[in-house]
Amino acid sequence: MELIQTPLKDCVILQPQVFQDNRGYFFESYNAEKVNKLLGKKVDFVQDNQSRSSYGVLRGLHFQKGEHAQAKLVRVLEGKVLDVAVDLRPDSPSFGKSYAVELSDENFTQFYIPRGFAHGFVVLSETAVFAYKCDNGYNKASEGGLLFNDPTLNIDWKVEAKDFVLSDKDQVNPTFSQLEFDKLWK
Repeated sequence: MELIQTPLKDCVILQPQVFQDNRGYFFESYNAEKVNKLLGKKVDFVQDNQSRSSYGVLRGLHFQKGEHAQAKLVRVLEGKVLDVAVDLRPDSPSFGKSYAVELSDENFTQFYIPRGFAHGFVVLSETAVFAYKCDNGYNKASEGGLLFNDPTLNIDWKVEAKDFVLSDKDQVNPTFSQLEFDKLWK
């Protein structure tokens, strides 16, 4: 497995070694010892989540606040998505910056998003099955969101606005300037 740095501090891409032949492919999708060594810290994933969505479905940008903050290791089992992380850590040199990476069942790329980030994805293929590991359990009272089309962030989701399929909640999340950063991680 190879670690690839991104412009966001602590946010990295993990690229597994894939073995392909006439039978198909094989790869080790997760190995705690190897991942922890690559990250340079111990991450204990405690929950796995999976979703299936169709073209244009945009889920995000989401995060968990305070003691319920979550680090995630995300990947696509089927299809293709544009995955986006936004650094919400005021003390970080990449605070307020976003990064997008295409994840697919063809490139096998995984994206590690540490605690303190908003995260979301949009489906670029007809359908996509998205899977992710979390290092902390979900807590409804601690959920937070960031408006996906915030002009400050100017994220290019690679999908026309008319094709977005959003939850009611994701259409009314606060903008970056409306977030109270001093209260997010306490």
